Amino acid sequence: MSNESAQATSLLPKNIAALAAYSSAKSEKLTGTTWLNANESPYDKNLELSIEDLNRYPDPQPQLVIDRYAAYTELESENVLMTRGADEGIELLVRTYCEPAKDSIALFLPTYGMYKVTADTHNVSINALTQELLLSGSADEIVAAVGSSKLVFICNPNNPTGSLTPLDKVKAIATALMGKALVIVDEAYIEFCPEQSATKLINEFSNVVVLRTLSKAFALAGLRTGFTLAQAATLAPIRKVIAPYPVSGVVASIAAQAIAPDAITSMRRQVTILNSLKAKLVDWLNASPAALKILTGEGNFVTLKLADKNYFKIALEQGLVMRAFTLYGEDDWLRISIGSEQELEQVKIWLDGLQTPATAASLAGNEVS
Repeated sequence: MSNESAQATSLLPKNIAALAAYSSAKSEKLTGTTWLNANESPYDKNLELSIEDLNRYPDPQPQLVIDRYAAYTELESENVLMTRGADEGIELLVRTYCEPAKDSIALFLPTYGMYKVTADTHNVSINALTQELLLSGSADEIVAAVGSSKLVFICNPNNPTGSLTPLDKVKAIATALMGKALVIVDEAYIEFCPEQSATKLINEFSNVVVLRTLSKAFALAGLRTGFTLAQAATLAPIRKVIAPYPVSGVVASIAAQAIAPDAITSMRRQVTILNSLKAKLVDWLNASPAALKILTGEGNFVTLKLADKNYFKIALEQGLVMRAFTLYGEDDWLRISIGSEQELEQVKIWLDGLQTPATAASLAGNEVS
């Protein structure tokens, strides 16, 4: 390490120096022709783009977008805060409601990695609980395990397992934690099972916060747009903390078009198609000896345990990029995003090829080496 690097590192707080950054699907720098690794939508958007008035600062919370998203979620505009992806919502909640070196957040592992990274960044402790407790434990057991944690993150449907926490259980947890903790329901994938949304709890519970995004079903991952939904009093301190101009005028223009009534109807049609394609993929996986265990759940992805982790390397050699995972201490898990019918056909070709004698011989050679 150079003297300059050593001097810069010496200025870092201990929690930042020890921080393990979140590794996103795109940060892995893989190459391929079929991309099913980031839970993106396969559908392109045809939108009109205006680049006028860029010499002026934008509306910090663009009213048309706020009003349309409030209508979509059957809430009032005061219940909606627009953010740079749901990730900014996570960061704002931790920064606003948690005191560094004192408070903790509760997670149910395995789950989305940005909750931990954000807490580590702000020197907030992690109360690491399990998905098994969340799904199988009673509300009383869960609340006891949450203890004094200030924020409770429930990814619903959960990434990467797809598991779904029943709305009645979320309500019971929120009831028991009223005045003690915020229950944050991350609904990045809720459009794939909209009847399970916790937005219907917001008017009743001041400690329920819902995170949303346009990155998945709305097919705008590149726009980096999300929403934090809660009672006005819960959002008020967050509005003090958020950057003064978090949403660019260009982003606001695109987002407004994406959540117009006709666009929402189109999104729902696409979700129906993707859910159908997912069912087809699950059938293929059930018929394939390559998959030892399949976590179907909800959302636009399927996570599975591979019979041989070298199958992932074979997929990459074919230009098929999926997301390799270490789950439950095992590094042979794979998450497959639901792409177009043509993209999923590449998955079928890969699965079928794994059963050929040539592939078996190749794998045997890898084991020897």
